[in-house]
Amino acid sequence: MELEVRHLRALCAIADAGSLHRAARRLGVSQPSLTTQLRRIENSLGAELFRRERTGCRPTPLGRSVLSRARPLVDGMSALVNDALAEAEAARPRGPGLRIGSTASRVIGGWLRRLRVAMPGTDISLRVDVSAHALLRSVEAGRLDVAFVHEVEGSPLAVPEGLEQRVLLDREPQFISLARTHPAARRRVVDLRDLAGDPWMVDPSVDGEWDGVRRMLGAAGLNPPVLHGDYLTAASLVALGEAVALCQPTSGPRDDTVIRPLRDDPLAVRLLLVSRPGADMAGVYAELEAAYREAARRSSGYHEWLLRHRSPLAHAA
Repeated sequence: MELEVRHLRALCAIADAGSLHRAARRLGVSQPSLTTQLRRIENSLGAELFRRERTGCRPTPLGRSVLSRARPLVDGMSALVNDALAEAEAARPRGPGLRIGSTASRVIGGWLRRLRVAMPGTDISLRVDVSAHALLRSVEAGRLDVAFVHEVEGSPLAVPEGLEQRVLLDREPQFISLARTHPAARRRVVDLRDLAGDPWMVDPSVDGEWDGVRRMLGAAGLNPPVLHGDYLTAASLVALGEAVALCQPTSGPRDDTVIRPLRDDPLAVRLLLVSRPGADMAGVYAELEAAYREAARRSSGYHEWLLRHRSPLAHAA
């Protein structure tokens, strides 16, 4: 088997993620598929590149040597593709367009609806990504005009130099999602200690989320079981009472779950709109702010929180 750039990219992802599971999530492939690919790469070289340990994967001396030469090749190929895409995009004849990126948010639908009304004739595209850093790199490379991202408290984003930022909300509290049958679901505000015996569901591919949860639980003196999975898996397990999970305060409850604030708001995120320098984003930001107000009003618990903290976002535009 001849090594290709995709193989080198997989090796770099495994080294950066520290485990096959997290690397597979970042690459958008299944873990068994990535494991098979790694085994084929190692067979072609005749030696192990990673030691599989209980805590993850660690490069062998040969693995470190291969990685030191693979990274410049992967970065060079990514730069080549990004530059070619940006040039092709710039050369394509088209009408006015707006390329939006966003991390997962309940606000996106309302934001898009408002933008289409406010900017008739504009070709609006959307890319949603779990990684805020990936979106920021796309804005920097010119593949996106603007990105709406969240920054987990204590895990600052590496915003590329030169990009412009507007803060939508400096501190959005993270609420907790519980099964409707959970004993704490009867309370208006939930204390972390009421969840000490519950497994917590975390998506490690979301930038900063796992670190934020770990810091929050550690500060409370808690060490509950932690499960790793995506939002869809989390919703299913929470509904069955098999786990609890942090969620956006604008999240809507289902028939089998409830959304509650945590006492003293132990974890929050900062909401940012990031754009390329010189771009006129005033209208785009205004529609985002209005969409956020609309989503907040639909969530009675969160609307009460905003009023209690005298946030201007609690009031209609």
